[in-house]
Parts: sequence; structure tokens; C-alpha cells
Amino acid sequence: MKLIVFDVDGTLVDSQHLIVAAQGVAFAEHGLTAPSRMESLSVVGLSLPQAFRRLVGDDGPIEGLSESYKRAFNILRLDPSFEEPLFPGMEALLTRLHARDDVQLGIATGKARRGVDRLIETHGWGGWFATTQSADDAPSKPDPAMLLQAMAETGIAPDATVMIGDTTYDMTMAINAGAAAVGVAWGYHPVGALFGAGASIVVDTAEDLGALFSGDPQAGAAIRA
Repeated sequence: MKLIVFDVDGTLVDSQHLIVAAQGVAFAEHGLTAPSRMESLSVVGLSLPQAFRRLVGDDGPIEGLSESYKRAFNILRLDPSFEEPLFPGMEALLTRLHARDDVQLGIATGKARRGVDRLIETHGWGGWFATTQSADDAPSKPDPAMLLQAMAETGIAPDATVMIGDTTYDMTMAINAGAAAVGVAWGYHPVGALFGAGASIVVDTAEDLGALFSGDPQAGAAIRA
């Protein structure tokens, strides 16, 4: 049995426009200059306090920015122009993996529990994930706690666990937990940075990602199983 754990923002879902807009509102409410788009996306994957700490420093209004961001996010997500689409091929990939009896699926994300529940409900994924870890359940990535909890809940060992994500935080978390780290090239951190953080492989498409779990020894050679 293999445990395949997915990050959400930048891996399953393209939420960049909503994230950047909500950060802009939060910074404006506190009279601060909003970070550049690149800076905004560089902290995607971290829990909110850690993300804002990186953007404004330890002395900044971290708690206030976090609360402003959550309010803005929940308002802006109702605007159709801030749709959060799934990345191409990810729906089909999850459907195939869910149907297999040798795989369990998981989520590990910097989103709050409410956001995870909303994602699952929106896409009709109820019962698809054996474990879901959120910012409300564990310390922020790259701390390994989310993955360690996911493995404990499913009873699957680190050498049969794969973390799939688009940020260095995902890759470092996987390595810290003893799991395999697989990066996706369509997210918010550069491919070179993913390899630098410990990715064993970085895939370009959902089809390439699915090939890693196809049972083909050559396709799956980079995954420790």
C-alpha cells in the first residue's frame, strides 16, 4: 500500500490570483505596501502567520494581517473572476488513483481546515482522502508534523509515502518525514529550487505524475517504494 499526499495551492488548485488579491487587501487595511506578485507567491504553502512573518518580519502586524487576509479571501472567492480552477489533468489523476486498491490518498496544506473541507465538497471528493492535514492540525510546513500525522493515521510507513507539491516547503517537509519528495513544475516555486530542497523528480504534467504510479518500473524509478 502506498500513501500519496498532495499539497493544494499550486499543486491541485491554481489559486494564485485570489491569494495575491487577498494579500493586497490585507496589506492595504494595515497601511502597508503590498508585496510583489513574486513575493506573494513565494510564501504560498506556509501557514498564514509564518507567511506574513516572512513578508513583514517578526515585528510586523502578523496577527492582524492574517485576520484581514482570511476575511478578504472569503469575500473575494465569491467573485467569479477569482475562480480557483484545478490544474489540467489533476481531476482525472485523482479519479484514477482513488479507484485503486493499492493506494491511499492524503492532503497536506497550509490552508485552514475550513478551506480543505470546502475544496473536498466543491469537487465531490468526499471519502476520497484517507487523511487530510491542514494549518489547523499541525505546525506549518516544512515541519514534518503533517506528514507524520498522515502516516500515523493511515498506518503507512515513510518508505511507502510520497509527498507531491510545488514548493520547497513541501519538499523539505517530505525529506524531514522520511518520505519521497516529488515536485510539480506548474506551481509557484522554480524547478531548480524544488530539486535543491530535495525533490527526487519534478514532473511537467499530470500525465507525467500519473506515470510514476503506473506500475512501470522505469517510470517509477525515482520513487522509493
